[in-house]
Amino acid sequence: MNTHSNQPQLIDRFGRAVTYVRMSITDRCDFRCVYCMDEEMTFMPREQVLTLEEIVFLLRTFCELGVEKVRITGGEPLVRRNVDWLFKHVGELKKTTALKELNLTTNGSQLTKYVDSLVDAGLDRINISLDSLNPERFRQLTRNGDLSAVLDGIQAAKTAGFKGIKLNAVIMKGRNDDEILDLARFAIEQGIDISYIEEMPLGHVTHQRNESFCSSDEVLATLQSELTLQASIETTGGPARYYHVAGSRSKIGFISPHSHNFCDSCNRVRVTTEGRLLLCLGQEHSMDLRSIIRANPGNSDKLKQAIIASMQIKPKGHEFDINAQPIIFRHMSVTGG
Repeated sequence: MNTHSNQPQLIDRFGRAVTYVRMSITDRCDFRCVYCMDEEMTFMPREQVLTLEEIVFLLRTFCELGVEKVRITGGEPLVRRNVDWLFKHVGELKKTTALKELNLTTNGSQLTKYVDSLVDAGLDRINISLDSLNPERFRQLTRNGDLSAVLDGIQAAKTAGFKGIKLNAVIMKGRNDDEILDLARFAIEQGIDISYIEEMPLGHVTHQRNESFCSSDEVLATLQSELTLQASIETTGGPARYYHVAGSRSKIGFISPHSHNFCDSCNRVRVTTEGRLLLCLGQEHSMDLRSIIRANPGNSDKLKQAIIASMQIKPKGHEFDINAQPIIFRHMSVTGG
């Protein structure tokens, strides 16, 4: 029984309650997706990365401050050693803190291996990145990914009975914009949801983002050419705008950091792999929580004070300019998707 007070304790200067934390547990990945990483990546030394115990301690502290939703991200979170231990201990926070929902974003490659332990840990929702249904193109976009392993992972998640399975697709002009409808039809056939995401200008990559950028409105127009979509007022507490697909139980979402800024209702913060609290995905406002944790081991009061104080530097919003290259120098793999 969760007896913790559900009164939000993390309120920023603009009256927004922060109830959602996205925690990146590794900057490493078994893929090298072209919009997320450079081809040659230098990963963080292990001593800079939060330990699994530090991550549990940090998330417990957030949830004692009223955070209700935690999403584990990466890199690819399921390549982190002993990740099943982490999910077990974070899942247990539902019993003693405000935590209500534990979610995962993954590329799907390791799901067949971990799906049973994720069920046992009480994982609620899984977002699976899928940018192409063509095996050769999938390999090009991910630089080394095996599409069949991801499709097997999707089936494993469905068989395990997760209540929320969603595909995430980043659409890029000249790369995969001809698969917009195919990806939607695949999601509909599988009885799961899909969100289309505008590429975010994070980190140096090898292509020109202003040339590859495909807006949510362009994707929506392509979908509406063949599907009947009805706008939904439904929200999962995230930035997506949803549409119901007529005659199916699937929803289609759009995450549009450029064309439909969602900052006014922002309820989330991110923690990077090295324990830096990012108050906004598109700004550099941040606080080093790792140094506080390591200087005060086991002292949640110091950590709580720092997290509460950080609310005063959460900015009103971001301003992405797709023509600037790059805007933020950290890669998506460090930030957490």
